[in-house]
Order: sequence, then C-alpha cells, then structure tokens
Amino acid sequence: MFTQFTSSALALAVSLGTVMSCQAEVTGKDYTAAFNQVHQINAGDLNVGYVDIGPKDGQPVILLHGWPYDIHSYADVAPALAAKGYRVIVPSLRGYGTTRFLSDKTPRNGQPSALAKDIVNLMDALNIKQAVFAGYDWGARTADIVAALWPERVKSLVSVSGYLIGSQAVGKQPLPPKAELQWWYQFYFATERGAQGYAKNTHDFARLIWSQASPDWKFSDATFNASAKSLDNPDHVAVTLSNYRWRLGLEKGEHKYDSYEQKLATLPTISVPTITIEGGNNGAPHPAPEAYASKFTGKYEHRNFGATVGHNPPQEDPQDFVKAVVDADKL
Repeated sequence: MFTQFTSSALALAVSLGTVMSCQAEVTGKDYTAAFNQVHQINAGDLNVGYVDIGPKDGQPVILLHGWPYDIHSYADVAPALAAKGYRVIVPSLRGYGTTRFLSDKTPRNGQPSALAKDIVNLMDALNIKQAVFAGYDWGARTADIVAALWPERVKSLVSVSGYLIGSQAVGKQPLPPKAELQWWYQFYFATERGAQGYAKNTHDFARLIWSQASPDWKFSDATFNASAKSLDNPDHVAVTLSNYRWRLGLEKGEHKYDSYEQKLATLPTISVPTITIEGGNNGAPHPAPEAYASKFTGKYEHRNFGATVGHNPPQEDPQDFVKAVVDADKL
C-alpha cells in the first residue's frame, strides 16, 4: 500500500525525471544550434572557421571532412558526441567555408602534409594537447598523417577507407584501367580546361561527385546546398587543383613541408588505437581493407558499414559513426 510519503516521493521522482528529460532535450537542441555558430581563430597560415560543441573540459574529438563536402557532414554526429560529454571540434579545411589564408602571399597549397599541419596548428591555438580524430576522404588522409607524424597528439583514430597516406612517387605509378577511370577528375584537374571547368561549375561538379561516391544516398537539395556554400570559398578551386596536381607530381609544394613529405614517402605505420571503416557501396576510389590492415600496429579494428552506405559514412550513417568514435576512444 502506498503511504502519503511514498506517493510524494514517487511524484517528486517523476517530476525530476521529467525535468532532466526536458533539460537533456534542450541541451541537444542547444548543441544543434551551436553547430551553426562558427568560431574563428588564427592558427598558422590560416584564420580557421570551426565549430566547437560540448563541454570545454570534455575529451576533445576532431572531426575532419572531405572533398567536395564540408563540416555539415557531421551535423548529426557532432551534437550526438557532444551530448555524450565530448568536446567536438569540426574545422573547415583550407579552401572551405569561412577558413581564410592570413596572407595573400601564402601559396594556395593543397598538398596533404600542409592540411595536416593546419590541424596541428589549430590544436595549438586551442590549447588542445591530444584529441580523438575521425575523418573520411581528405579528412581521413589528414587524420592519418597527423597520427603518423605527431602520434602524441592523437588519442585514437577513426579512418574511413583506412590507410590513405601516399607520396608523389606512389602517385606516379600507373594503375589498371578500371582504377584509373575512377580518378577521372584528377586528370581533368591537371588541365587548364579542368581548372576553368571546376571554377565555372563547382556546385554541379560537387553534386556529381556526391552521387558517384555514394550511389544509394538520396540526399536532398537542402542537404547539398548547406555544404555547397562552403565551396564558394575564394581559395577553394586553387586548393583543390593544387591537391590533385601535387599527387601527380605536377606541383612541387612548399619547401617547409619537405621533411614531412620525406617521412610520409616511407609509408610509415600508424601506432595509435584505430578503427577503420568502409561503406558497403563506396563509389569513390578506395583500397581494400586487407591491403592496409598491417599499417596499423596498435590496437586495431575494422568495421564494414551497411550495404547502402557510400563514401560519406558520418552523414549517411551517423549513428554507427558515433559508435565508432566512442569505441575508438575506449580502445
């Protein structure tokens, strides 16, 4: 039989539970709103635009987007991680969003080690000593490089399509015709026609790449347009062309990154705890998981996402991507 005290206690518990639930819901909404509040900070050669969500004393997580996408790839992932107590940093890479070069004289260089050093510079500017890293496409390559060159800055790693470190020497090696066909845009960008075409049709080009890379992803116009705005960055075309031309050895890059590139040319192993991911229907060029598993020498796990998941798992399957980040943090 319920006493008056028991009844009152139960009512209080229900009331507190309702308040806590409402607070959690409001907090989630706040994190989602905060995702649209882009911060700016000077870091190295750049004034970086970045989203900073979650408790400032939480375990830092850095989420890195790919080409031709942007920070909105993590529009669902970032708030979910923040709600779990992580401090989530989502920066716009050089040439994207509100990130700008501090000097007109700085080369609009897209070589991979430059992008990686940008992220280390951002960590320094934000006084972040170590973070969990996660990324896909350019973002995965950047995270891999940071993990290889600055392992002390990486607590753990989530890398879509695994080991993406390369070199100009590797880039010179011809591939089988079917594989070369997948890189059609890289060869297009090597030409002046390609440079002009990408500058003229950037959004249409990006939409085509999204569709090819993720054949089963039925993204809406609103979803695409949210990211496409970031491609209007005044340096986007130059950085994109530089990145792909550097890979083919058509650009030398900057001398200040030579020592990094020399180390990366040895294809160093990655020792930090890592979870690699592959989408079940990734239409973009990517290596087979068995080809790179040995490059990860620390605690390691590979996960295959669903049969319809393509090149952009954080946006196509945010729930499983969040789980991968949380699990990597615990490795």
